[in-house]
Amino acid sequence: MIRQSISLTPPNDEWLKAQVESQEYTSKSDVVNDLIRKARAKQDEVEEIRKRLTSSEQSGFATPDRQSILAEFKKELHNNG
Repeated sequence: MIRQSISLTPPNDEWLKAQVESQEYTSKSDVVNDLIRKARAKQDEVEEIRKRLTSSEQSGFATPDRQSILAEFKKELHNNG
């Protein structure tokens, strides 16, 4: 495992200590690694959503804007009335 040296603000250091003291983690390193894993998983989710949105946009599907919807409604209303 690679060792790193990081600087923490006092509140962040206290929070890390509290996580270890709660016995949920065995060390500050475990806490940091878990936070990084969660951040990476979230980033992967965001990237997947971004890819799906890009794919949808490129497919030509588009939701009409408010003005278009209103114009279509008025057209139908006029045709049926």
